[in-house]
Amino acid sequence: MAGIDNIKNRLIDRILATKNEKLLEAISNIFESTHQEDITSLSSEQIEMLFMSKKDIEKGNLISELDLDKEDSKWLN
Repeated sequence: MAGIDNIKNRLIDRILATKNEKLLEAISNIFESTHQEDITSLSSEQIEMLFMSKKDIEKGNLISELDLDKEDSKWLN
């Protein structure tokens, strides 16, 4: 992830520094043309799982990552 974060930060720095309106318009057009590719379609099962997760969070049915790792370790051994 550090690689992608570095790229994002370099791009942000260059975008903030430029005064080239045509360049900014071109970058904007690139983002607009690729926006549709970023949209993820979820199946009805995935949507149902998200609703179930939301209900668990609202009810306080949570487990910390540390506790989950302990449970996984017990299960795997």
